[in-house]
Amino acid sequence: MNFEKEKKDCLNKIDKSKKGSIDKKIKELVDLINSLKDYYTTSSCSGRILLIKRPKSGKKCDVDFLFESHNKVSFEEVKSYLKNIPKQDLWFRQESMILHVVCRTIENAQKILDLSNRIGFKHSGIITTRKKIVVEIIGSEQFDTIIAKHGKVFVGDEYLRLLVDEADKKLEINNRKIKRFYGLIKSLKGQMAQLS
Repeated sequence: MNFEKEKKDCLNKIDKSKKGSIDKKIKELVDLINSLKDYYTTSSCSGRILLIKRPKSGKKCDVDFLFESHNKVSFEEVKSYLKNIPKQDLWFRQESMILHVVCRTIENAQKILDLSNRIGFKHSGIITTRKKIVVEIIGSEQFDTIIAKHGKVFVGDEYLRLLVDEADKKLEINNRKIKRFYGLIKSLKGQMAQLS
């Protein structure tokens, strides 16, 4: 199968994510990358704040979200979810933007990696070259911490406010980087096309 057919098939697939659509804050960037002839995206997330229930099995597939937001949140909003929580471990997590981009060639992959590094997405890299060349672009604005054990919340309001404040700040930095990345790719779109 050639690159053009793979790209067309991928972009015509039904979105099977829990949300069922691309996050608003990253959609413009995704659409721009998909407009480039040597690239297409397979998955994306603009970044989010979560309360995660981790079951005893410890398996990632068994993890469940108690709360999820792709926008900044308030202390009151998070606190409201801590009443009558299940008898599981509960984690507060802030995740950064993540984007998977299929590239036509290794050279194309290196170009988009160079651009992502200029913005500050330092943890990005080529994650596979077997059937497809896939670049993972990921931010570094993220953290997580346990806040309840076996259903019992052990953090006070002051610390919870601190977590929410830090998560909101990191999400804002993340959003600014997405906008800068979009601007850089847009300004270099013509140049990237010529070099491809």
